[in-house]
Amino acid sequence: MKRRNFLQKAALGSVGITALGSSITATAATPKKAKDKQDVLASNSLLPVVIATWSVAQATKKAWQSMEQGSSALDAVIAGCGVEEANAQGQSVGIGGLPDREGRVTLDACVMNEKGDYGAVLCMQNIKHPIAVARKVMEDTPHVILAGVGAEEFAVSQGFKRENLLTEQSKKDWETWKKTSKYKPIINIENHDTIGMLAVDKNGTISGGCTTSGLAYKMAGRVGDSAIIGSGLFVDNEIGAATATGLGEEVLKTVGSYLIVELIRQGKSPQEACELAIKRIIEKTPNFEDFQVGYIAVNKKGETGAYSIHEGFTATTYQDQKNTTFNPNFYNEK
Repeated sequence: MKRRNFLQKAALGSVGITALGSSITATAATPKKAKDKQDVLASNSLLPVVIATWSVAQATKKAWQSMEQGSSALDAVIAGCGVEEANAQGQSVGIGGLPDREGRVTLDACVMNEKGDYGAVLCMQNIKHPIAVARKVMEDTPHVILAGVGAEEFAVSQGFKRENLLTEQSKKDWETWKKTSKYKPIINIENHDTIGMLAVDKNGTISGGCTTSGLAYKMAGRVGDSAIIGSGLFVDNEIGAATATGLGEEVLKTVGSYLIVELIRQGKSPQEACELAIKRIIEKTPNFEDFQVGYIAVNKKGETGAYSIHEGFTATTYQDQKNTTFNPNFYNEK
């Protein structure tokens, strides 16, 4: 009995020591982590920053100005992407987007905030601002994705107006395409100008969004990477964020945006991470010469990166009160 009592007391003593040790360790580590984060942000002149795929100077400026006026990074992304969605001449996102093979403009979009929350709409028609509807899905429903008619009906219930998104120019281009094409499911690699946007505010808070009308003249019902978490967009507020443009089928196969953020977590710069993600596609896809994919990324400090399979991909940053549109480096076997 004495031996059993001794062992019980010893066991309780061990638990008490372990718990006390854990408390001491946690108490000592927490302030250090917070201090390190504050030091990094306080000494960083790169923030705030906005980066987007393609030449969208008005969109990035709008997003940056939104943050300067006190809006959140997510508010900024919604505002910035909304500029391009309302641009009927752009023919890539929102109104004026090029239609599917049946002449219907269908839109995909998603958002992620600093908490890791996610919302998306897929294959939605007749609503000009899918990025804003995706936010509503994230914030006002128990779901993360709504598709097709359901997404459109939800948007209308939230006050969005139905309108014809097929402009005369896009209709004319589609009719010309029908005359010259074989009208069978062959990937049209020239038309897939998704707008992906990442924003980091002055406190290092990150959010992102991605919006598109998808592959021009796609098969009805086709959805690419743009609205799929981890492929077209991924945000981890402790690490960074990435978004993609190009042939969505290839981005989906490698979950490219998530891969980039994980590489940044492992110590790679945003630029190195984008390059490695492109090389992953190239290594797994023998016909990579036949399509385009481009990535952009940003880390917690506001450092950015961009890379693509071929030349021709452009990106835009807004930083230090000015826009910079540039052609990222691209993969070259030589």
